[in-house]
Amino acid sequence: MAVLGRQAILQAIDSGVITITPFKPELVGPASVDLTLASSFRVFRKVHEVIAVCEHTDYRQFTDKVEVSEGEHILIMPGETILGITRERLRLGPGLCGWLEGRSRFARLGLMVHISAPFMGPGIDSQQVLEMSNFGPAPLAVVPGTAICQFIFQELDGEEHYDGRFAGQTQQSF
Repeated sequence: MAVLGRQAILQAIDSGVITITPFKPELVGPASVDLTLASSFRVFRKVHEVIAVCEHTDYRQFTDKVEVSEGEHILIMPGETILGITRERLRLGPGLCGWLEGRSRFARLGLMVHISAPFMGPGIDSQQVLEMSNFGPAPLAVVPGTAICQFIFQELDGEEHYDGRFAGQTQQSF
């Protein structure tokens, strides 16, 4: 099962096997596509209760949605985790799956962009939610529009299709 290189990614986009909306060709790298940060975030409230880690727990019960204006930023304090979402909606056709990963230039500042659950199943059609944590010593100012993460496409042996809890997630449902 191979990772797609630049030419294979562009061919899959041209043929409609991969759809990225909006698509910017300059964000296609040698073996991945950079995705940019939208202006919507979810910030965890200071809760004074235990959050149960189980199938029915909904992160929206413990977070507030925050919109960041054009040209502004959101601060992530050391030790803090917030949720972001990509501007781009990504759809994978049959035979493809992939991995959503942070970028090393930001990891070197202490920003972990997608720290858990990086695997994206075949047939996804959604904007990608990012679990963003600051593991560094200083507050980090994160600006919407930044090419914050990368998606690595991989061929799948089979024709399976993801239809789980977050299928079709968008900035509105985030």
